[in-house]
Amino acid sequence: MMNLLSNLKISVPEKIFLKDPESSTLGKRIVEHSIILIDDIGFDAFTFKKLGAVIGSNESSIYRYFESKHKLLLYLSSWYWAWIEYQLVLETHSISDKKEKLLKAIEIVSRTTKEDSNFSHINEVLLNQIIINENSKSFLTKEVDQENKEGYFVIYKRVVQRLMAIIKEVQPDYNFASSLASTIIDGSLHQHFLKEHFTSITDCKFGITPTDFYINLTQNTLKI
Repeated sequence: MMNLLSNLKISVPEKIFLKDPESSTLGKRIVEHSIILIDDIGFDAFTFKKLGAVIGSNESSIYRYFESKHKLLLYLSSWYWAWIEYQLVLETHSISDKKEKLLKAIEIVSRTTKEDSNFSHINEVLLNQIIINENSKSFLTKEVDQENKEGYFVIYKRVVQRLMAIIKEVQPDYNFASSLASTIIDGSLHQHFLKEHFTSITDCKFGITPTDFYINLTQNTLKI
């Protein structure tokens, strides 16, 4: 199993990039150090010029992979959600009890991220922080509808749909499974943000995690 996972490649929609960064050492360094730099200075202050200085490469070489820093953020977001999806599939496929499977799925999409040794050039802990702090910037744009048609958000939507399907398995008559699934996934990011920055308006502190909150919310909502 570990040999299989070590050969796993996270797939991102091809229209997001000009050249697959997984196809070269430079591409992997672009992804690796963009995560470190965005986490350090924030997405608004991040530029390809600054990234080029960090990796010792011309700014133009980065543009061969991504046409803009927005596309790079879309790539990072898509990679993150594909990584979450692979965990969701891997860790729930053998669970036969429907309630147990749902609780495990909620844990997976809402838990604190740990680094995954299967992807040596990706720091998943830092990437998770970027998703918590910056993910909304990938879709709160005027181009969101067109980018959605282009399939840029297909992996994120697939994660929501997988969780929705698990909810429906537990409670087939519940009419708001998609809304609940997207609320759990997006809301957990927001609760992680509040836990770090606005502790007075969240109960996720002192040993209470976003996972605890969303398991409680789901159990009470579905009456399970």
